[in-house]
Amino acid sequence: MLHPVGPHRSAVYWRRRLLLLVLLLAVLVGGGWLAVAAGSGGQDSSSTAAATASRSGEPAAPPALERVVPSLASVQTPTPPSTPTPAPAPAPTTPAPSPGGPCSDDMVNLEVRAPANARAEDRPTFELVVTNTTPVPCVRVLDEGLQEIVMLDGAGNRVWGSNDCFPEASSDTRTLAPGESVSFPLVWSGLTSEPTCGAARTAPPPGQYVLRGRLDTKTSADTPFTVV
Repeated sequence: MLHPVGPHRSAVYWRRRLLLLVLLLAVLVGGGWLAVAAGSGGQDSSSTAAATASRSGEPAAPPALERVVPSLASVQTPTPPSTPTPAPAPAPTTPAPSPGGPCSDDMVNLEVRAPANARAEDRPTFELVVTNTTPVPCVRVLDEGLQEIVMLDGAGNRVWGSNDCFPEASSDTRTLAPGESVSFPLVWSGLTSEPTCGAARTAPPPGQYVLRGRLDTKTSADTPFTVV
């Protein structure tokens, strides 16, 4: 190998070997340079495209993930429609009473008037008072059978009633003028009673009582009364 043998001089063979070695080195160097140039060429192309887009004002293409999943900022959340506040319903108005019509319960006031205190044996007088509270005249049936005064003790037990033992009857229909009051006096016997008047009647013991009036379906507030 080191001593070429042939019809030519040995220098000829050495030159051939040297030329082959140079060609081989040129091929290896050229191939490596092409590989490096190809890698840097792709990067330069991306950089050049980005720079060109920046200079031209066009937005760069979004990354692949953003092209598939949109940004949350771009999602429009629907706004629920506002519900209008309903206007308040007008307050109901009570129709004005007709002049000369019947006096309903809400058109009259009923009360019991009595002394603040009295002894049972004094036989005090109680009054059932009916008043027209409207600005128009009205008609009310005031029959004695529709009137009643009862006495209750502090526990609410019934002690006496005006219709228990001596019920009375009459026919009394009146036209009450606006603000007019009519009074029906009643003398209390000073004794207890019950609706059938079958129980023994005795004087109630001293203490606090109340009197409550009634005119058919109309009931009065309680009036305090003390038996001394």
